[in-house]
Amino acid sequence: QDAFVAFHVDKVLVSKYLKSLQIGELAPGQPSIEPTKNKMLVKDFRELRATVEKMGLLEPNQLFFFLHLAHILLLDTAAWLILFYFGTSLMPFIVSLVVLTISQVQASWLQHDLGHLSVFRKTTWNHLLHKFVMCHLIGASAKWWTLLHSRHHAKPNCFQKDPDIDMHPFLFTLGKKFSVELGIKKTKYMPYNHQHKYFFITLPPLLFPTYFHCHTFYIAYTKRYWADLAWMLTFYIRFFFTYGSLLEIKRLTSLPVTELWPLVWLHRMLESSWFVWVSQMNHIPMDIYYDSNLDWVSTQLQATCNVEQSLFNDWFTGHLNFQIEHHLFPTMPRHNYWKVAPLVKSLCAKHGIEYQCKPLLTAFADIV
Repeated sequence: QDAFVAFHVDKVLVSKYLKSLQIGELAPGQPSIEPTKNKMLVKDFRELRATVEKMGLLEPNQLFFFLHLAHILLLDTAAWLILFYFGTSLMPFIVSLVVLTISQVQASWLQHDLGHLSVFRKTTWNHLLHKFVMCHLIGASAKWWTLLHSRHHAKPNCFQKDPDIDMHPFLFTLGKKFSVELGIKKTKYMPYNHQHKYFFITLPPLLFPTYFHCHTFYIAYTKRYWADLAWMLTFYIRFFFTYGSLLEIKRLTSLPVTELWPLVWLHRMLESSWFVWVSQMNHIPMDIYYDSNLDWVSTQLQATCNVEQSLFNDWFTGHLNFQIEHHLFPTMPRHNYWKVAPLVKSLCAKHGIEYQCKPLLTAFADIV
């Protein structure tokens, strides 16, 4: 099926795991697609997939990812060196905080690439470097992320199947159809008519420091991801040893050691804000409802939209401005999204499907 092909790089290896689950084969006259699926769209997409493979667009440029990792490590080191050389007074503290935040966000985009197996052709190398970036550089569980994000890709914007919209209907009510349903049922947990106002001070700054921070440890512990927990511990040891000892050394002349906690919380809040605005601009304004059992292509297209390409937008969003292409080809290296975009746009035009692409600030406004 299209989802199987889209998710897996080493299909021979995965097929070995599937053998034990096989329950039979379709009869010769049995249709291979359900009546609810868009048969012609699926056929054309599979032809597009074959074209993409022939063009080599699924092959990663490892120099691109090496340079990306290098700039993350340089920023991470620079954040510490700023405090080391210039002291921990207010201005160096702010500059260091901003540099550290940029490093962390860019690391989150790289772990996303690794989690999708799009950096190396060998899945083992993707998994190993994923643990280094996600667990050691960021301090979260790689397997926790894979568990949640794979479900998101399988059924984006489908209520009770996509974990990214689990906030409905408690903190927020999402989607036009769901909002109407809650209005009819008179279900109220929050003042939803004001959610566009309290959104700014709840989800963006608090998602990482509160929910994600606790949830990643909870899942890693309950599912016994011991290797992930050990890797995550190295992040906190490194962070508190480097920054904690530095602030202790400087405590007599400038900020006391207690300023370590503001550094931790503030960089997580800034990182969270950046992540939320970027990750939600492609999904929240789109159709959100129960699973309609559409085909793979239709499911992805109705839940995603793009943001215009530019050098800044590509870097700022980790190429998630090409969300449509990313959802159709999740294992494609991000540096090739712009190459396949015209082909996807043509596919949408042929089948009368809207291919949304908007300016960055418009995408942010559409969230609100």
